[in-house]
Amino acid sequence: MRTGTAFIFLAAIAASQPAIAHDHAHSSSLPWTADPWILAPLGFSAILYGWGSLRFRARSPASRRSVVRQTLTFWSGWLVLAGALASPLHWLGERLFSVHMIEHELVMAVSAPLIVLARPSAMLLWGLPKTIRLQTGKALANKTVRRAWIFLTSGTVATLVHGMMIWAWHAPVLFDAAVESVPLHRLQHLCFFASAILFWWSVIWKTNRGLAAWHLFLTMLHMSILGALIALSPTVLYALQTRASVQWGLLPLEDQQMAGLVMWVPAGIIYAAVALALTALWIRDSGKGGAGGTRIVAR
Repeated sequence: MRTGTAFIFLAAIAASQPAIAHDHAHSSSLPWTADPWILAPLGFSAILYGWGSLRFRARSPASRRSVVRQTLTFWSGWLVLAGALASPLHWLGERLFSVHMIEHELVMAVSAPLIVLARPSAMLLWGLPKTIRLQTGKALANKTVRRAWIFLTSGTVATLVHGMMIWAWHAPVLFDAAVESVPLHRLQHLCFFASAILFWWSVIWKTNRGLAAWHLFLTMLHMSILGALIALSPTVLYALQTRASVQWGLLPLEDQQMAGLVMWVPAGIIYAAVALALTALWIRDSGKGGAGGTRIVAR
């Protein structure tokens, strides 16, 4: 009953508030984003997970320590996502390309892997009212849905989809269009987050660790190339995104260079670090025939 009431309340907020257009004027304050299309999904997920974790904890065979670790991991990822999309960082990202790139990397390279690592599906399901939970469970158990999920989270497919989303949305024409259009901007963030969830689910939970490290390396490589192309371009490629940078003490080309460096270096380090960690685990498990690797035998 509490969950149903919360659904109605958040839906009313989303329906009652108009979409907020991008305003490029300089402001002395850094406002939070009050876009209901961002706040409503964040609120729904928080309510579902919070209520579901309370109900699921009593029924879970896992140890209390494991449940606490899983819960902390989810909330860490959720807070990073909320901070990237609703905090003043989002408002500033609409005016500075470099900050916009930081926002995207927080969504794809920090929030998504944390949420995937927490495996929140059970908690989210238990947060639903019983009738809806049973219907949702049946829908998820459908053969077509399961096959689609297995296909989309296979290593090659997930890596290709994630890569295509990154390159397509960073095409200057499409990126600038997303800056000008609120619906396109929402779609851009949804594509980044959804494809990142598929990618990290494949890397963390499905793919052999050696192959997972390879997919991470490929993703790091093509993101570094894209970042380098943006950073080293002698001309401004993103005219609309960088047009307000002068108000913040940066030339448009400088703002673009900093954005490229964000994708090139810090994001690359995250993917490389995870790839190295998975490689180390793969080598360790290979030596003892673990699930994550193939036994190496000296003859």
